[in-house]
Amino acid sequence: MAHFETEYQRLEASYSDSPPGEENLLMHVPEGSKSQWHHIENLDLFFQRVYNLHQKNGFTCMLLGEIFELVQLLFVVGFTVFLANCVDYDVLFANKFVNHTDSSKVTLPDAILPMDVCNAHIRENTFVIFVMIISGVFWLHRLVKFLYNVCCYWEIRSFYINALKMTMSELPYATWQEVQARIIEIQKEHQICIHKKELTELDIYHRILRFKNYMVAMVNKSLLPVRFRLPVLGDCVFYTRGLKYNFELIFFWGPGSLFENEWSLKPEYKRGGNRLELADRLASRILWIGIANLMLCPVILVWQILYAFFSYTEVIKREPGSLGARCWSLYGRCYLRHFNELDHELMSRLSKGYKAASKYMNCFLSPLLTVVAKNVAFFAGSLLAVLIALTIYDEDVLAVEHVLSSITLLGVCITVCRSFIPDKHMVFCPEQLLRVILAHIHYMPDHWQGNAHRYETRDQFSQLFQYKAVFILEELLSPVVTPIILIFCLRRKSLEIIDFFRNFTVEVVGVGDTCSFAQMDIRQHGHPAWMSEGKTEASIYQQAEDGKTELSLMHFAITNPHWQPPRETTHFISQLKERVHREAAGASSETHPLSLSESEPRSLVANILAGPSTLGSVHFACDSSLTNNAVTGIPSGGTALRSLSPISSSLHLRGSLSAAHRASGFTGRAMTGSGTDARTVSSGSSAWEGQLTSLVLSEYASTEMSIHALYMHELHKQQSRGDLSRHTWHRQESDESSDSIPDEVRSEPNTHSRNFPRSQTFPTTLPSPGASFTSATSGSAVGQDGAKAQSSTQRRHSGPAADHFGAGGKVVRTARMPMGGWAEEGKVSSRHQEPLQEETSEDELPPHIHKVT
Repeated sequence: MAHFETEYQRLEASYSDSPPGEENLLMHVPEGSKSQWHHIENLDLFFQRVYNLHQKNGFTCMLLGEIFELVQLLFVVGFTVFLANCVDYDVLFANKFVNHTDSSKVTLPDAILPMDVCNAHIRENTFVIFVMIISGVFWLHRLVKFLYNVCCYWEIRSFYINALKMTMSELPYATWQEVQARIIEIQKEHQICIHKKELTELDIYHRILRFKNYMVAMVNKSLLPVRFRLPVLGDCVFYTRGLKYNFELIFFWGPGSLFENEWSLKPEYKRGGNRLELADRLASRILWIGIANLMLCPVILVWQILYAFFSYTEVIKREPGSLGARCWSLYGRCYLRHFNELDHELMSRLSKGYKAASKYMNCFLSPLLTVVAKNVAFFAGSLLAVLIALTIYDEDVLAVEHVLSSITLLGVCITVCRSFIPDKHMVFCPEQLLRVILAHIHYMPDHWQGNAHRYETRDQFSQLFQYKAVFILEELLSPVVTPIILIFCLRRKSLEIIDFFRNFTVEVVGVGDTCSFAQMDIRQHGHPAWMSEGKTEASIYQQAEDGKTELSLMHFAITNPHWQPPRETTHFISQLKERVHREAAGASSETHPLSLSESEPRSLVANILAGPSTLGSVHFACDSSLTNNAVTGIPSGGTALRSLSPISSSLHLRGSLSAAHRASGFTGRAMTGSGTDARTVSSGSSAWEGQLTSLVLSEYASTEMSIHALYMHELHKQQSRGDLSRHTWHRQESDESSDSIPDEVRSEPNTHSRNFPRSQTFPTTLPSPGASFTSATSGSAVGQDGAKAQSSTQRRHSGPAADHFGAGGKVVRTARMPMGGWAEEGKVSSRHQEPLQEETSEDELPPHIHKVT
């Protein structure tokens, strides 16, 4: 395990999540005045159920869905056993003659074996009995869980009706922000959390998304083994529902997991002295879970095949081209997910980018494959036309053997071939499509911009946006591949996993142990290349990759406009919005549309405002001078933003927005829709008007976030201009984190080194927090004077060597950074081991975890 030893710097408590004076608050309510929902012990599970009931549109819909899932499981197992043991296929295929006294036709009952014969076949088949026993145990487990959930969700139903004053018929038409606003309001009356006088939006999100935030952070830091390089396929990603289930089982809620309950990490994992022992224990548990997966592989594999067959056969028959359609991969959903982003918010955002993503992938159809597909479709269509004509002339043609099967297969063949034939009216514009995609998904490696026409970019994007057929194939292979990944890949990372949870866990008053990245604290996890320069104190190990902290913060603030962030965070948000508004106002003086590749980041805003004037009036409503600043022309930025909202050009919806704006009392600020209290908006109006207004506000909030995401990416691109471009977006796995920095680099300070953003250049050592860049608003490149390298007395994490520029332009070898760092392929350097602290030196110390009070 010495090869995987690693150190992380301790995070310090950055701010208080509680109002002043409530750090050690414990609310006391007299017995007589306590409500039914006073002091709910497991608020994580409670809020998750409240959210799930809202997303499932009420108790009745949820109950019906659970019942059908139980029936579906019984049907799949029972029908499969029946088909395998109780059907005489010789009679069904007319290979056996059947004597009839009254009719010469063979009927379905003739092909069904008698009950005693069927039972005998089942008793003779040991594998079928084994599968039935396993399925029966699993079904009984699901039944008990269903009965328990019914009781729990009945209580949640009562909570909605009695506490939130919302009936089940109103629930499908209420936004989650409205439900959340009412929960925050009733905290003052019912004290569902006794550790805080008031709940915040972030408290609720933290409890619902506690474990998902950890998963997002581990994917962001490339800790999970989901990227592989195979001999024939090359670089690929394998992340399935089965593998995700095992990750969560090991880390969060399974036997021997790292958490003792839903809200608290086990105390031994908060200390660093026994990290090797804990890593060995975790590796052993991963091994046993992998072996269990290996033993259950046949049963799970059979279930996956049967479920896929029953689920997709009818769809393929009805729409043969559906397998050629694409979907966002499970890895893509985790990679593109913001910290503190609920499921419906994520899916809404990705769904809006689906059409543009499909068009982008269709730009790369192979010309050779297109020629072949056209000719195959011609020949298959000719045969199909003849068979259909003969069938119309005489229906007895269908009675000829294999005619009906031929018609079906030819139809499928033609549909598949059409999926490889591009639309003759399609225009090849990958750069504009990629910009539209970025406006929705918010995350994209730097080197994709300007290289959208390359097949390398297309292949990397396909890892996020994969074929439906590939998704099904990966799920079918998951029972076989998952044990291999657990035993041979995840087990090696046990020490890094232990260090990750120890160093990136904070205790928040009234919430419990949460992932520190989910705090969205710019000072602790900001990246200097993403507008956090001068505001962050994070080391290279603590920085979130790809601007995840900054973009997540903006998304949460726009989605929840009533959230009161800490002072430093408020300053960052207000400064960013002010810059967008100011540069949007400055863009009005331009007389021609600017390209997004120009030297100044304000060219982005100029392109944004080049669309219809509705965009300017919608997104910058806080400044009336912006409403008439549209510039003529149709540049790529304006085209991107005009596609963000299908209803953005509707004048009557804009009128509804203005009415909602006046009703809700928002003046002097931009409307941020999805977080607006729908009760206030829809007061005095019909349910339909209130729902329509909420929809409009949600659309405008989504578009406002898209504007900020595009602006932040453009500003990051301008700051990074002149840096070395990268040719791969795959982060190196953190399995070499014990390698130390070469002595000559550690001892020689480099006063002229540049701090290149890791998402675009090779990794370098982290400058001191005092490092400065030239202001990006002036449109200039990164400043020439970097900060001095850290002294050798500071704690560091080390890795393989990479390149950066030293004094006089000399290339110096420095250590590759772990946990999300980048490295150039084919370059390896010498390694030195750092001395480790004694493993027992911290065993008697208090838990090594800081507390956010």
